[in-house]
Amino acid sequence: MRITSALVDPALLDLPWSTPLEEWPAQHLVALPQGISRHIVRFVRLGDFVYAFKETRERIAEREYDLLRALERIDFPSVEGVAIVADRQTDDGEPLESVLITRHLQFSLPYRALFSHTLRPETMGRLLDALAALLVRMHLTGFFWGDCSLSNTLFRRDAGAFAAYLVDAETGALHNSLSNGQRGEDLEIARVNIFGEALDLQAAGLLHESIDPEVVCEEVVQRYERLWHEITYEQQIEREARHDVEGRIRRLNDLGFDVAEVAMSTVDNGRYLIRPKVVDAGYHTRRLLRLTGLDAEENQARRLLNDLDAYRVESDLTDEQQAAHRWLTEVFEPVVRAVPAHLRRKLEPQELFAQIIEHKWLLSERAGRDVGMGPAVQSFLSEVLVHRPDEQAVLGVEVPTAN
Repeated sequence: MRITSALVDPALLDLPWSTPLEEWPAQHLVALPQGISRHIVRFVRLGDFVYAFKETRERIAEREYDLLRALERIDFPSVEGVAIVADRQTDDGEPLESVLITRHLQFSLPYRALFSHTLRPETMGRLLDALAALLVRMHLTGFFWGDCSLSNTLFRRDAGAFAAYLVDAETGALHNSLSNGQRGEDLEIARVNIFGEALDLQAAGLLHESIDPEVVCEEVVQRYERLWHEITYEQQIEREARHDVEGRIRRLNDLGFDVAEVAMSTVDNGRYLIRPKVVDAGYHTRRLLRLTGLDAEENQARRLLNDLDAYRVESDLTDEQQAAHRWLTEVFEPVVRAVPAHLRRKLEPQELFAQIIEHKWLLSERAGRDVGMGPAVQSFLSEVLVHRPDEQAVLGVEVPTAN
């Protein structure tokens, strides 16, 4: 047996590597929902973390491991490649397939677990938005997926929306940039795969009767194309309307994308031609991390930053860093600490705070005044959170947030 690992944990050596993964005893395994896979996949807890173990051929495992590590270095939303275990043999000397180990993404589930109940069309729309945004982000990065599907994606809640993560990079390739033909091929693969997956859901009675599988697969492509156009199109502006450049950048920031530079040139009619260079998604995520040290999904970060900015205005603080520190210690952390220990597995802290902000707004609208954070927290805990299942166990129940 040979282990190549970014994880320094001697417990790896104690696992039953001479046994096929399918036959591993239950004492080593963790029961978690998993998507459809052509490989044998098992979840194993080592210390404080859960890892996904996938049996596959050594060459494929090495290639996927290297690619996942490369994606991690550029902060791409994917699972983290942890180790490869190769040269496995049974006690009788028979060769066994290699195992690729990835870190399980907490508070995430495959799409079929999301459809453990029949969900509304609005929820399907949010899933498609998340998948389209993931595709746009990977194509901006120069990543060709080659097998885009719901099955190869994990989803996490993101302040009323979803965030999508790549979970299978077996067929992927990382380039400096992608041609329109490569992007089109990825979209066609996505269209075919998602159509088949939607048909499977329909056959199992898990699709709302108003959802058409043909519409679902087309919607992913249409949402992708609208977002791609907004991010990449060249825009002509009048010389007197230079503020439109700032407006374009602000719209891209609102969509969650950072702009590294703007290419500008003059055209014959006296106008400017501008094209922003979008470098990556995560504009609000990075700003929140820089100010507070909190790592959140994009929509969560946007909502937390709005609360931070409101706190800064109300406190009459001009220094942004000082305001962020005080907000973190006086607002965010007390709210998280107010959650009883037995309820803390239901939502991760950033999502919890984002939902409490939304709950506070709903209560204030109902009362016709600002009800305050303290009463909003207690109301959310007793009326909403206590009735929620653990997010790490099931994600297929609607969250009471605005669509």
